[in-house]
Amino acid sequence: MNELHPSKKIIGEESLTLRGKKIVLGVTASAAIYRSLDLARKLMRRGAEVFVVMSEESSRLIKPTLFKWATGNEVILDISGNIEHITLANHCDCFVIAPATLNTMAKIAWGISDTNVSLVAQAFLGASKPILIVPAMHIHLYKSPVMKQIMSKLQSMNNVSILEPLIVKDKAMFPPIEYIADKVEAIILRGEDLRNYSILVTAGPTREYIDPIRFISNPSSGRMGVSIAAEAFYRGAYVELIHGPLSIEVPLWITNYSVESTEDMLERVKVQIALRKFDIIILAAAPADFKPSESYGKKLESDRKITLELVPTPKIAKSIREIDSEIFLVGFAAETVDTNEELMRRAKEKMEKYKFDIVVANIVGRPGLGFGSEYNEVVLIHRDGEVKKYGPSLKREIARFILDEILRKIRFKNTNSRSSN
Repeated sequence: MNELHPSKKIIGEESLTLRGKKIVLGVTASAAIYRSLDLARKLMRRGAEVFVVMSEESSRLIKPTLFKWATGNEVILDISGNIEHITLANHCDCFVIAPATLNTMAKIAWGISDTNVSLVAQAFLGASKPILIVPAMHIHLYKSPVMKQIMSKLQSMNNVSILEPLIVKDKAMFPPIEYIADKVEAIILRGEDLRNYSILVTAGPTREYIDPIRFISNPSSGRMGVSIAAEAFYRGAYVELIHGPLSIEVPLWITNYSVESTEDMLERVKVQIALRKFDIIILAAAPADFKPSESYGKKLESDRKITLELVPTPKIAKSIREIDSEIFLVGFAAETVDTNEELMRRAKEKMEKYKFDIVVANIVGRPGLGFGSEYNEVVLIHRDGEVKKYGPSLKREIARFILDEILRKIRFKNTNSRSSN
């Protein structure tokens, strides 16, 4: 019978971002090997077909049968007359080695092809197909001088990306599966097309305190801004993130600064702009527009009536334009309107007022979209008048779309600039 393997029924359950993609998962003999099972299933849930190649040593830690169960495909343990390494390199889109031991990484770096995994890696290198390496080893091995040489050599190779372990309390931690899957998506769908860019992103709400425990804020989770920062990082950009109180985690690879108030966010933006020349600033945060004219030093008693006077907070976009009139600046407009026409009108007003290059606008209050949700629907307006709509979609997919549009406009501008010269 040619009935579909039951495990393959999960393909596309989460999203279809990797639909039609074929991914080879290389498994080596690290203690983190059990995480590879979760990774295979995560990639499948995003639409991919996964084929597993195991080193001989790794097959002694976990039986190949378990990976066949996880993926629904036969596991490659030996390279036979069918030249499996060439077939995989010809027909698959990416080779993900997770976990990758020091031994395997050294072999790939210096072309030693005496294991299944290192041989498949050489075939992918020769075919100019992307390889993602996720190291997993003790911190002493990771910090060894030889490992630094290995990393340097691998990073100098075209189409090789390394997602480094998270260093937490002097331990090299295997990254969360979600982050690895996001990185795989980025390199398959876009490559490291933002490698030469420096990007500053703001995210989340701010808080304006009435007294030590009460404050004015909004329901922003920060997911949109964090998704943009993460997508840019996975695509090779240097990224800094300035954020208010968040409801989600920030990937630890991303340089980030936590702030409280709108003025705090503005001051941190000014500091970072002074320290580094950014190519792009994306203001995805939802800072409070007003604050109390005075903040009480002690908790207000709940049985008394108070009247608050609210005063405007400083506008971050206005200050950025005063500092740098040329930087590519992206703003967001979350509006309580009934129609897309009214949304467009307000977004264009904001664009003119703050000299944005792009405004990303959305209507607040639609069920399941926007603040606090994983999903949104946006209208993206370019300074030249071009308009594009996207969604409803996951915010990480919207982040990819926004960065695509930014890169497209910058490349177009650079091409025209060279032509005029």
